[in-house]
Amino acid sequence: MIDALTLDQMRVFAAVAETGSFRAGAGRLRRAQSAVSHAIARMEGELGVALFDRGGHRPVLTHEGQALLSNVRDILLRVDAMRARARGMGEGVELELALVVDTLFPIAWVAQALNAMRSRYPAVAVRLAVEPLGGPLSGLLDRRYGVGITVGEHFRSPKIAMQALAAVEVVAVAGASHPLAATAPPLQMADLAGHLQIVLADPSSLTPGQDFGVLSPQTCRVNTQDTKHQLILAGVGWGRLPAWQVERDLAEGRLVRLAVSALGRDSSLASEAYLAHRVDAPPGPAARAFCQALAAAAKR
Repeated sequence: MIDALTLDQMRVFAAVAETGSFRAGAGRLRRAQSAVSHAIARMEGELGVALFDRGGHRPVLTHEGQALLSNVRDILLRVDAMRARARGMGEGVELELALVVDTLFPIAWVAQALNAMRSRYPAVAVRLAVEPLGGPLSGLLDRRYGVGITVGEHFRSPKIAMQALAAVEVVAVAGASHPLAATAPPLQMADLAGHLQIVLADPSSLTPGQDFGVLSPQTCRVNTQDTKHQLILAGVGWGRLPAWQVERDLAEGRLVRLAVSALGRDSSLASEAYLAHRVDAPPGPAARAFCQALAAAAKR
């Protein structure tokens, strides 16, 4: 009967299949070869199929054995994951890291930190959102996320603890085909005001009626940084984007930096990025590991 199958039998089956012999499988499991042979025979009897052809010098998986090996590996993987998660629960490890990141923040640093966290806590699921402006703060206040990365000084709350991470540089750019790209520097604010500005809309309700960095009466509001980037590349309008996102576009001539001293020296402004979480919900072990790894990545 299939109900009589045990995880031990499955582990023995997988060990023999992977090592190529009953003797090697027994060595991996540190058991007597007779015990391994007995476990395989019991499993075959319960399944009603032969798992190995024993007619040669070494046992060879039958077609049925090959087909069932993938099922056994899947079952064992899921069981091991469940055990790791259960151990994590006993240690207070989170089931999920819910993370919200400001759209200006380098996602490559986030990826490095997630890899480091998952090397220590592989059973922790990750839920990641990337939002502009007040989105990260709003998500933390609403408890939709446990850890956030915010950029700039506009979005603060006494309910949110913040730790400075690194400066994020934002530059004013236009597509190579845009009229501003051909305008002789230095540009004036009036030059910018005569052209469409691509700006991000705030997805939160924290800033009703407020604008940040909007300098032109003509605007195109978008809800993602990638959309903004693509519209600027296409010459639809000008805008400000993080330097890490446009570095290659500038080097290869698809974008041009706009020399406007009113937008910072070399048309560049640096804003501080912060790690953030609710004061009443301090990060758990996995979140702390992520935060430590992110701080290390930001210092490189």
